[in-house]
Amino acid sequence: MQALIDFLPVIAFVATYTATKDMSLAIIVIIAAVSLQVAGTWLVKREVSKMLLASAALVIVFGGISLATDNAIFIMWKPTVLYWVLAVVFLGSNWIGDRPIAERMMTAISEDPIDMPASGWRKLNLSWVAFFVIAGLANIYVAYNYEEATWVNFKLFGLFGLTFVFLILQSLWMSQYIDTPDEAGDD
Repeated sequence: MQALIDFLPVIAFVATYTATKDMSLAIIVIIAAVSLQVAGTWLVKREVSKMLLASAALVIVFGGISLATDNAIFIMWKPTVLYWVLAVVFLGSNWIGDRPIAERMMTAISEDPIDMPASGWRKLNLSWVAFFVIAGLANIYVAYNYEEATWVNFKLFGLFGLTFVFLILQSLWMSQYIDTPDEAGDD
C-alpha cells in the first residue's frame, strides 16, 4: 500500500499530462501532490522519511524553475539529480558509517534474517550505485532525444520498469543469503 502512496504524485503528474498535454499544469499538479503527500505523511506518522523530503524538495525546486522559465527540461532533470545524489550517498556509505546503506535498508525491511558476508553487502551496495547512475543516464537520454510525451511515459513506466527488474534481480541474487524459518529448522 505504501508503494502506491509513494507513486501517487507521479501518477497524478502523468495522468494530468496525458489528459491535457499541458506540462505546466502537470508540474503544478505534481508539486501540489507531493506537498500533500509530505503533509499527509506528517499528520499520520508524525515523521517524514529523508527520501520523501529529498524527492519533494527536488520536485518543488526543479518544478518551480521549469514553471518560472517555461522550460520543462528542468523537471526532466529531477529524476537524474535524485538518482545521482543517491548514487553518491550509497557509494559514500561504503566508507562512512558502520554498514553500507543497502545493508541497513535490507535488514530493516526483511522479515527473514539475511546472512550475507560484508563483501556481499558491498557488492549489493555498489550494484545500487551502478543502477542509480544508469537510471539517471537513461532518464537524461530520453529527455534530450525524445518528445516530451515519451519522457512523461518513460518517467512512470520506464523508470519504474527498470527499478522493478533491478529489484527482481537483486532478490534472486540475495535469496542465497536469506534464512527462512522453514530452512532454519531443517538443519
